[in-house]
Amino acid sequence: MPPVAEDRSRRSLPLVAVRQLLDTVEKSLLVADRGGSLILVNARARQCLESYGFKEADEPNLFVDLLKLDSASIFGQVLKGEREIKVQIGRAEKKTSARLQWMPESDWLVVEIDGKAEAHAGADSATRLTVQELLQEREITYRNLLAAYLKLQEVNRQKTVFLASAAHELKTPLAVIKGYYDLLLAGSLGRLTDKQRDILEESKESCERLVRLVSMFLNYSALESGKLVLQLRENDLRDCLDELSKRWTEAFQRKGVRLEANIDPSIPTFRFDYQKVQQVAANLLDNALKHTPSGGTVVLRAAPHFWERRVAAMAPLEERRRFRLPRPNSVEVSVRDSGAGIPAEHHQEIFEDFVRVDRNTSGMGLGLAIAKRLIQAHRGKIWVESDPTAGSRFTFLLPMDQG
Repeated sequence: MPPVAEDRSRRSLPLVAVRQLLDTVEKSLLVADRGGSLILVNARARQCLESYGFKEADEPNLFVDLLKLDSASIFGQVLKGEREIKVQIGRAEKKTSARLQWMPESDWLVVEIDGKAEAHAGADSATRLTVQELLQEREITYRNLLAAYLKLQEVNRQKTVFLASAAHELKTPLAVIKGYYDLLLAGSLGRLTDKQRDILEESKESCERLVRLVSMFLNYSALESGKLVLQLRENDLRDCLDELSKRWTEAFQRKGVRLEANIDPSIPTFRFDYQKVQQVAANLLDNALKHTPSGGTVVLRAAPHFWERRVAAMAPLEERRRFRLPRPNSVEVSVRDSGAGIPAEHHQEIFEDFVRVDRNTSGMGLGLAIAKRLIQAHRGKIWVESDPTAGSRFTFLLPMDQG
């Protein structure tokens, strides 16, 4: 028994040495016996087999698993004198070329896998892994962004609900306070001294400012929640703006600002929301009063207007001027002040929510944002023209064909 064991040890030593030697070779080499069993596989060949999906524990057969050929056909070519045979190695979905040599002394078959194809396979595997990682990263990023967006939406909804609740809670007591101011100033509860009247008028003005702020919050919450419904009825815009200008006359007089109302009597009646349009004009008057110093002038103007919509093909201006313009299809309402103008870079952002160009003035930056949404709900448009040295002019168009 000992001699047999010693003999086996001597036979196994060369295989270990050959395996270590092959691992240092830069080529991918396989060594198999006549039956196709792999005897030696160097390190580069093992990587190549792993890229084809074969694991070390699988022990693939050279003829059955790798070449998909019968051993008889291979040795048939060998017996014809061909010492080197070109073959395809791998699986159906991924194959590469290889060279097969027969060593008659040991009756071994040596397979050298094409190095370029192996590198290409490794590159494909690395590319596929990189793409998969990018897709996974993109999916994770998308989910995180979606979660953040939903969270922001919920925060925005809670903000809107809070504003609406606070506004509703403040609306009733403010209306009561305003009623008491009216009673006191009318003398129903006794005569007032001049100083008492001045104090009550200032207090009433502050109360009215709070009422407008509460109304603004209610409208903003309705716009944010999508619950705004226009009450489109046949109304007279002249009455709407006249009533508004008379209501604001007292506030303008207290500040020493002149309010002029130029309402064209030819404006016909048309369908619009009386309260919403009046609120838009009130927001513009409020802004004009804030930014116009004492001694200045604010002009409220309304006149019929032909709104020439943009079309794909439009005649030149000279040609259009030859013909008589059609009848007005909209009304142009504007509020012009003589206060400090607005720089051109702020002309767009002032219509966004909670934006205030002048931080020294009161307000929440919602007046123009609400005005813009209300005008757009009427299928109109609003814009500003301003010169930092010559005041501002806010204009909105109301189409008269509301349907």
